[in-house]
Amino acid sequence: MRQDDFDRGLVQRRAVLGHEWVERSTANATAFTAQWQDFITRTAWHAVWGREGLDTETRRLLAMTSTLALGRLEEFEMHVHAALAAGMSEVALQDMLQMVALYAGVPAANTGFRITAAALKAAGRPSPPAPLTPTVRERSFHTFSQPQTHVVLQGPESGTPVVLCHALGLDLSMWSQVAGRLAARGHPVLRYDLQGHGESELAGSPSIDDLVEDAARVVQEWNRGPVVFVGLSLGGMVAQGLAIRHPRLVRALVLSNTVATYPPQAREGFLARAGQVREGGMAAIIDAAMQRYLSTQFQSQEPAATLQLRELLLRCSPAGYSACCETLAGVDWTDGLSTIRVPTWVVSGASDLAAPPALQQALAQGIGPSARHTVLASAHLPTLEASEAFSAGLEAFLAECV
Repeated sequence: MRQDDFDRGLVQRRAVLGHEWVERSTANATAFTAQWQDFITRTAWHAVWGREGLDTETRRLLAMTSTLALGRLEEFEMHVHAALAAGMSEVALQDMLQMVALYAGVPAANTGFRITAAALKAAGRPSPPAPLTPTVRERSFHTFSQPQTHVVLQGPESGTPVVLCHALGLDLSMWSQVAGRLAARGHPVLRYDLQGHGESELAGSPSIDDLVEDAARVVQEWNRGPVVFVGLSLGGMVAQGLAIRHPRLVRALVLSNTVATYPPQAREGFLARAGQVREGGMAAIIDAAMQRYLSTQFQSQEPAATLQLRELLLRCSPAGYSACCETLAGVDWTDGLSTIRVPTWVVSGASDLAAPPALQQALAQGIGPSARHTVLASAHLPTLEASEAFSAGLEAFLAECV
């Protein structure tokens, strides 16, 4: 027999607000309030929330916007907690609050940011410090030269300059915690988006030589070289190329979770992945990418950080991702490794399937006596999974370079 409108509304109400909240409202109904609970469940939760015109996340955002604009803060807070429990991203919440500021006023948005920040903390997703002091504040630019490259600077005017280059499918935000920590310790830090990632342009189908020249342009426009160049995964391949092709721009290297060249099977995998993304977008490879980037244990223990990484990957341009997959398939710096003379720290993840420690040990050996190799307890992203060990090791390496 078909459910009546109350039962159908109750299902929707639980899906949006959570079982505990709804049970408290319905179980505590009295002879005076029961008819009202029945009415709002049928009307609001079935007849309105159950319509097909808008998806559930959009309805959540509209509910939060309306309740905050009207000053119904208890109801706003309820919807924020429910949205976070359902996995809504911080980016969506930030965008909603900025729209409130635009149309309902800054005081309302300030209150919303305060309530939402507390809800994020309660949900185990506290935001890391990002003070707007002169040495730590992020300053965003684009290069004058083409293709335009998005750059973020932090830190003082003097000190050992550090450049951070990200992994395939991510963007410069993957370095946020590392960059903030380095800037606070007196290092000028530059991080940038690779072609087709984040806010950087994509110029056709870039080769690894093109990405290396982009890195050289960024360092030259910054006019702070030679730099300590830190690259992870694809960023590490760019770092190797920069040290080989433009040695005068490099003071030291950090090569994290990267290789000089991939074996044939991996190259074929990159080409196949490029095709998958061109056909089905980032959603076609997201699950496999998450398994490569983070260990199963970390994903189960840190669901909030895992969700943020997943959302970052899904935001990547399919054209940029697939083009750089093809780039990775063609990289081979093996013959040039011995020309790298600068101090080099090679970092591996013990459970990294994409760049196993054995391949990274071979990379360090190919460079020679100036390179040392460290294995951290992580998969492909030690900056996230072993962040304290990575940052501490990087700071120690920088102290040696100075």
